[in-house]
Amino acid sequence: MKLERGDKRSLLDVVRAGSFYLVLVGLALCVVGVIFVALMWRSFDRASDQRAWTEVQATIIESRVDQRQIGVQVKVEYGFFVAYGYSYEGVPFTSERYSLRGSPWSSSIERSQRRVDQFPVGSEVTCFVDPGDPAFSVLKLDSKAPGYSLWFPTIFIIGGIGMIVGAIRGDLILKRSQEPSG
Repeated sequence: MKLERGDKRSLLDVVRAGSFYLVLVGLALCVVGVIFVALMWRSFDRASDQRAWTEVQATIIESRVDQRQIGVQVKVEYGFFVAYGYSYEGVPFTSERYSLRGSPWSSSIERSQRRVDQFPVGSEVTCFVDPGDPAFSVLKLDSKAPGYSLWFPTIFIIGGIGMIVGAIRGDLILKRSQEPSG
């Protein structure tokens, strides 16, 4: 059965619409992948930079469990608060930063209490001081794990590129097959 010229054009239009849709989905996957790669790289880079920070001894000044309740229908959450003093190049500083991300909140008071027990008042601990800004320090360095997981969002980028290439290639093949030979 031979397709008439009008049927060929509509088939080509349908395939082009499908190809256009696949290109858009592929672009969306690429954009999402790039966003996650950038965010994960930023976390990895920040954690890597922390490895150059100076280790100094600090004294825990205060350590307690804080609580908050965002709304009446929301459970109470517990967080760990710590304050410590340290000296960098002979200048005294204090900080309340457990890590760059702060202290996590949880519905478990036991989890926050374990951190309080880990940092009792008066104890000596190691803190990490940013040499570029000695007033900025943390007790816990960030993990470099996001850098080791960069492969995952790159799968989205590769898949998106594959969808784009496949859609364009399929469209071109169909277009060539529709051209009169001669």
